[in-house]
Amino acid sequence: MNHWLNHPDELTQRLQAWRGIDTVALDTEFIRERTYFPQLALVQLGIRGETLLVDPLVPGMTEALRPLLADPATTKLMHSASEDLQALLRGCETLPAPMFDTQVAAALAGLGAGLGYQKLVEQVTGIALDKGQTRSDWLRRPLSDEQLHYAAEDVVHLHAIHDELSGRLQALGRLDWLQADCERALRLAGADTEDPYPHLTLRSAQSLDEDAQARLCRLLRWRDSEARRTDRPKGWILDNELAVALSRRPPADFHRFQQLLDSSPKSPRKSRAELWAMIESPLTDTERAIPIVRSEQLDKRRLKGLQEAVAALAQALNLPEGLLCARKHLETLLEGRGWPDALLGWRRELLEPALATLL
Repeated sequence: MNHWLNHPDELTQRLQAWRGIDTVALDTEFIRERTYFPQLALVQLGIRGETLLVDPLVPGMTEALRPLLADPATTKLMHSASEDLQALLRGCETLPAPMFDTQVAAALAGLGAGLGYQKLVEQVTGIALDKGQTRSDWLRRPLSDEQLHYAAEDVVHLHAIHDELSGRLQALGRLDWLQADCERALRLAGADTEDPYPHLTLRSAQSLDEDAQARLCRLLRWRDSEARRTDRPKGWILDNELAVALSRRPPADFHRFQQLLDSSPKSPRKSRAELWAMIESPLTDTERAIPIVRSEQLDKRRLKGLQEAVAALAQALNLPEGLLCARKHLETLLEGRGWPDALLGWRRELLEPALATLL
């Protein structure tokens, strides 16, 4: 049974009745098209046989949600939770811990990487779900019956999926792996810090020399800080392609800078003077000391050998290669920058013996 809740007292009473239940299904709907931070628009909670559709736009509702989200005795069942975690942290000022992410669990259980909720539901339960409201406006009120039905379906099947996947992971001895991955996801969401080296995520940075990469890092740091400060999408502040172009060959003067920006359809219309000041300012020694993308200079033979070793290990474990170890992490190892945080724990225990001779 589904219940639409838009009063904090009613939500508190419902949740008090759920005390002692050790697993609660959880999902959110949010909007992020015109903002940097996700706008929490709906929270779905479910136990077996009952679903609560909670309106977080009503004053007091997010405060009433916090005790459940923070309850260490209640595991929150979620699917592909990373963006939901950001929305909950922004909207409720807390995170749902402990958590069981069914997408991660499915990959660890050998069902495939990155499975969407609808596909996983069909694979586990045989039920085909409607996808019609995926891009709906969740901030409008009142929500339609179709929206409410779609939202409820996002939590209704999580208990059945949890039962199936937890059983598989227990048999494989991988429940600890899932717990470690979910705890890491919560830590990353809770840190909510800006990336100190945003240029490392851009493939196009490989084509830049060291000074150009330092300029790019400076511009992207400014872009990301402005996006957070003004709560606007990063691409609205400065487009990646334009940032790379400005970093590769800085315009000789402000007039040419203006011409370049005017010729780019995604160029910023505001903060041009501040952006120009950053481009013409000399790089500092600290800025030049950042990690540099050197993938094209890596020993490709050794990189291929590492990739083959990861692929063989992943096949033996029936795990997706990307879940075990992404290429960018192998590049980090080859560059001698140590084991990245994403590979610590169970991944390093598996990978280090397999990669030691190659490294």
